[in-house]
Order: sequence, then structure tokens, then C-alpha cells
Amino acid sequence: MSSLLHITNGDSFTTKLKSLKLKGDIITWREMLCEGKTLTNVGSESFWKTRFEFLNKNYKISKSRFIELTLKEYRSLCNHKKQDKIVLWFEYDLFCQINMLAVISWLMAHRPYAEISLVCSGNEDETDRLYGLSELTDAQLLHLYENRTVLTQDDVEFADYVWQLYCSDSPIRLEQLKSYGHYQFSYLADAMATHLKRFPTIKNGLNDIENHVLQLAINEKPTSKREFLGIILKNQGLYGYGDTQYERTIARLRPLFSSLSPVRLTRKGKEILEGKSNYYSSLRDNEAYLGGSLKYNYLYNTASDRILKL
Repeated sequence: MSSLLHITNGDSFTTKLKSLKLKGDIITWREMLCEGKTLTNVGSESFWKTRFEFLNKNYKISKSRFIELTLKEYRSLCNHKKQDKIVLWFEYDLFCQINMLAVISWLMAHRPYAEISLVCSGNEDETDRLYGLSELTDAQLLHLYENRTVLTQDDVEFADYVWQLYCSDSPIRLEQLKSYGHYQFSYLADAMATHLKRFPTIKNGLNDIENHVLQLAINEKPTSKREFLGIILKNQGLYGYGDTQYERTIARLRPLFSSLSPVRLTRKGKEILEGKSNYYSSLRDNEAYLGGSLKYNYLYNTASDRILKL
């Protein structure tokens, strides 16, 4: 008799999944590994120490909150040793895809006997819209679950390989991801291409997200910071970030705004957006990591979609 474990992408969907009353226990993966330094050895003491240091410094997460929200749930995952069928519930965006890779890497090391299957939402109808799991109806979720993708050993090893690349000190090899084929990860190549755009551009020293935020300020003319955040979240493409992550982005770019109520750029902000000035030296942070790579040790060339090492 096989036993079943579900691993979800967050609390919101865990609540929804419980209402479907599927067999099996549910574990919520509470991390945001798309931001800050990551180490390859998921779940190790050094891994969690590195993650806590980042979250504490940048999001003021206390040790007690980190233990309560993240480590307790991780320990619960460690204690689920008997389940030989594990279902992963993740989405198309960068936030989810990075977390998914880390979970698969951990499962490869700690649950080598388990059958791992994947439910991944994204393209769910004939439109160009991509859907999160919580946006789907019960019937759509059950259909995805019944048609979930069972990962082969090759798939698992490929996901682990991409995780190792993401955690390496150079993002350059991730450029080749599209040439490897997608295995059974339909959204992974696009997510990694999106990741590379998070490095500062040659054009003005801002990355894709920062340029996009400034452009939305000009195009949409928000009347308040709250409205601005709503517009950014609605128009963020494949990032899958939450409002607290964009709060950090706005704070980092604050000198380029003359006002946040209404939202207006300074003359310098407009010049930087137009590529007439460069903001790299003002933003450079020698402790800012994306995965295993220092963010400001690389530049992104938007003309060629290539990463350059400084």
C-alpha cells in the first residue's frame, strides 16, 4: 500500500488543496529562494544559516519567526519518511520554479526511492494568460492532478543539475538551458531566462525589474504607492514576486522618485530610464546575491540576451 505526500508552493494554495480532500499529507514549502544567496546542499545547517541571514537582514525576519514558519515545516518534511509517492504543486513563474528545483534536489538526496510527480500550472486555456494554482477551479485542479507528470530519474537529475548551476558563482552556463530541451519542465527555460534579466543591464545599470518599475511609473501615473504596487504586481510577467519584494525594489530606487503620492520620477530617473545616464555605481552592493552569483559582478546585454562577467 503506497502512501502519499503533497508539497505545495505556499500557504494560500495549501488551504485550497485541503478543501479538495485528496488523500495524503500536505507540507508547505515556505521559502523565497529566488532572492538572496543559496547553497546547493538544501536543508543543511549552512543552507538554513545562509537563508536566515538574508531574510533577517533584508526582511527583518526574526529567528523565532523563521523557526516557526520555515524550519518547523521543513522538519515536518524530514519526518515524512514513509511516503513513496510525492506530488509537487508549483507554478510557472520564477519564484515557484526556483523553489521547485530546490525541493527536487532535496528529494533526490533524501528520498531516492520515492516516485515524484509534478502538478504545474500555467497555460490552462487558449489565451496567452498564465494561471497560478489558486486561480484555478476545483475541477481544473483535479484535472491537473489526475494528469500530473511523473518525473523520470533523468528529469530529477536534470532539475538537480539546474539547481547546481543556479547556486554556482557564475550564471553564464544557464544561458545554454534552452539547448538542453525542457525535459518535463515546461516553464523552466523561460524562468531561467527571466532570472538572467535580474542582473544589471549595460544600458543603465538597472536590471529588467527596476527598468520595468520606472517605466510603469511613467506610463500608469499612479496616484499613490499602494496603487503603484498593485499595478506592478499585475504587470510583472514571469517573476511571481510578492508585494514585500517590490517594496524593496521601490526603496532601492527611491532617490529616482520625486514623489510616491502621486508617483513621479525625478529628471535623473527619466534620464536613467532613457539610457542617458547610468545608475550602476549607486546601486552596486557587494553582498547582493542572485542564487550563488554576486549580482553586480555581471552585466546583462539586452541587445544580445547574454551575460557578461565584469
